[in-house]
Amino acid sequence: MGTLYLVATPIGNLEDITLRAVHVLESVPLVAAEDTRHTQKLLTHFGLRTPMISLHAHNEGRQLESILQRLARHDMALVSDAGTPALSDPGVRLVSAAVAKGYPVVPIPGPSAVLAAVVASGLPTNQFTFLGFLPRRKGELERLLREAGAERRTFVFFESPHRIQKTMAIMAATLGPRSLVVAREITKVHEEFLRGTPATLLEHFEKAPPRGELTVVVAGSDWRSPNG
Repeated sequence: MGTLYLVATPIGNLEDITLRAVHVLESVPLVAAEDTRHTQKLLTHFGLRTPMISLHAHNEGRQLESILQRLARHDMALVSDAGTPALSDPGVRLVSAAVAKGYPVVPIPGPSAVLAAVVASGLPTNQFTFLGFLPRRKGELERLLREAGAERRTFVFFESPHRIQKTMAIMAATLGPRSLVVAREITKVHEEFLRGTPATLLEHFEKAPPRGELTVVVAGSDWRSPNG
């Protein structure tokens, strides 16, 4: 019986990978990767030649049984394109199936865009809710933001550059002048933390459309800035 290792990989800066992650990726017989081309660059950078198979959102159902058969014989590592696998990434079904079959599942912690954005936001970190990627339908999006915004705890979500203006506009209408932070390109050369309200950041993005991955951290309903 093999062990399934959930290996967190860099979200930008390759120096953020852990020694343990490199050791696991070097020692396992096989790596299941969200995008083998992307992961190949990571393996090559660290001089690793571990064989890979593809496991992404569109083939996880088809690949599941084959991967479980391999896992019955030997260890495997699961990686996503960046950050912690199975967190708003493919792999949830594999992890659930491995647990159900009694295979050991071992997390190899590392970089996380969620945690990096939250701790650098300046907003309360003692409690927060992670919403993942937001719904695309306007009605569902409005309802989710209204529900999350009514809570006292901070909430965080991922957003794409081409949708951020629409999301800021809806937040301005549903939440008003709520404090928030948009973290862009975390750990990369053009890392940026933009602070303001939905309305002020909407104005900013209309003038300067963003590039790169975005993580948005929003204050809870009763939080007030120390600066007023």
